Amino acid sequence: MKRSTIILLAVLGIAVVYGISLFNRVKTAGVAVDEQWAMVQSAYQARADKSKNLVEIIKGSAEFENSTLREVVEARAKATSITLSGDDLTPEKLAAFEQAQSQFTGALSRLMATVEQYPTLQTTSAFREFQAQYEGMENRIKTERDRFSSSVAAYNRLIVTFPGNLFASIFGFKEKTGFTASPGSENAPDIKF
Repeated sequence: MKRSTIILLAVLGIAVVYGISLFNRVKTAGVAVDEQWAMVQSAYQARADKSKNLVEIIKGSAEFENSTLREVVEARAKATSITLSGDDLTPEKLAAFEQAQSQFTGALSRLMATVEQYPTLQTTSAFREFQAQYEGMENRIKTERDRFSSSVAAYNRLIVTFPGNLFASIFGFKEKTGFTASPGSENAPDIKF
């Protein structure tokens, strides 16, 4: 064989091996994005499940604004009705998911503010325990969302940088969308009594 043919075959061999390696890395990163999205949904579901118990505790502990309880129940139902898979991570669907979760968070925040006005609820040990758990749930959601955004960034880096972008276009890999803050979230919430 000619030396130029050997060199050409070697270059092609290296390109094929690199392409296969990149394909596997991108697929693995895509699986990591889907897996992390499942963790985000799990954190939201845990909050929804525990909030159901909160409503029952508060109903048994005191009578107070039915509209606040109704908002929590309705917001919880809406928040748990929207589900996304790794293939549905479009900006529009993430925005709808985040809006439902934001409404749920707002309803729970109003509930917590209302509860501060009722000393009988402050003395309920189950409610105090829930308050501590609620803070932990919100921290877990934030952690899982941050991890999701990191996994999306790692995936996107693989397919937008050279030479990965060349192979990504050949294999049809598309960028994934991570979380963005809800409009107005940069402002502290107003708690009104």
